[in-house]
Amino acid sequence: MAETRMASAQVRRRSGVVDVLSTTGGLVVVGAVIGVTWAAALRAYMVGLAGVATVFSWWGTFGAILIPGAISGALLAVAWRRSHLGRASAWFAFAPAPLAIATFLEPGALWTLLTTGLGGGAIGVVATGLLGGFAAGQRGPVWVRALCGVLRAAMVVGFALTPALVGGLPPSDPRGTWLIVLAVGLMTVLSLACIAPFRTREADAAASA
Repeated sequence: MAETRMASAQVRRRSGVVDVLSTTGGLVVVGAVIGVTWAAALRAYMVGLAGVATVFSWWGTFGAILIPGAISGALLAVAWRRSHLGRASAWFAFAPAPLAIATFLEPGALWTLLTTGLGGGAIGVVATGLLGGFAAGQRGPVWVRALCGVLRAAMVVGFALTPALVGGLPPSDPRGTWLIVLAVGLMTVLSLACIAPFRTREADAAASA
């Protein structure tokens, strides 16, 4: 009887919410939720820069930012799952790509980028995340990772200076400081998420030991 109760308790523990979320499917859901929340915070950063000139649309807000954020978050969650199993894959470096690609699916967006440069911020965001992930990862020569870290730091500084240079909101303005904190935080979170594709595979680590 005691053994039966113990077995039942173990089954209940394995079927708890934490255990469900620890599965690949559960992590995909968690990653998607984190991704869409991160993307919503990025949209808030854009609103803070534009102020009253902000325009919301179903495509511009959801199709180009929130949905790609959810997809990227889900893919990065899978990347972390694989890395913890010793099967990290560099192919997941493409996980944040939807954040850059979706912006240019709207008719005329690519031409606008080529002629005016508008829309390049999405590419800069993804590049910053990947540079940070690679710099903090385990793949590639140390000097290359260090160089990527320097480039990533320079790009983060650029995002931090944007409120003052573009929005006219210097750090002396509370709103300007808020935007700096938001920009640096967003880029840091994305960089940390992007470490997973650049972790060493279990087989590679064993071979180099």
